[in-house]
Amino acid sequence: MSELIRMQAGEIYNCLDDELQVMRDRASSILFRFNHEPDAATRKQLLIELGVSLGQGSCIEPPLRLTYGCHFSVGDGSYINWDAVILDNGRVDIGSGVMIGPRVQIYTAAHALDAERRLAGDETARPVVIEDKVWIGGGAILMPGVRVGAEAVIGAGSVVTRDVAPGTCVAGNPARPIQPKSDKL
Repeated sequence: MSELIRMQAGEIYNCLDDELQVMRDRASSILFRFNHEPDAATRKQLLIELGVSLGQGSCIEPPLRLTYGCHFSVGDGSYINWDAVILDNGRVDIGSGVMIGPRVQIYTAAHALDAERRLAGDETARPVVIEDKVWIGGGAILMPGVRVGAEAVIGAGSVVTRDVAPGTCVAGNPARPIQPKSDKL
């Protein structure tokens, strides 16, 4: 079984594998062009070439960082602001009507805690799911394996280590449910 198949199956895989390196190099090359392309239509075509599934009316601002691109989907009418870092070793599925602030980081990869295994390249990938109409404030970090329920709000700078229930507001490190003071802008 290839390391790519192990990675996609959520098993322990070797992130130092040559096939995976070729895929990361390809992603880097395409993203370099994406990040320096002024035309939005051309940027969208570059994401499609990379393997990103991009819904109708969605927009991803450059610069963008992805590990592979081919494990990443965005629903209709979603917006990802500049400087997003998305480690799509595992699936990253973003729903429709999602707003993601600048410098948000979404991680699916986790290295072994044992130093020798980590140095040998042992890694796992756990998917991240962001359901419809979620708002993620700038600088938030989502850790491997989390699911953010529909219409949830994640405060700026939060570190999300656990699932977020639909309609819940969370903030902090680690992110915890909060009661917003007001719904006024």
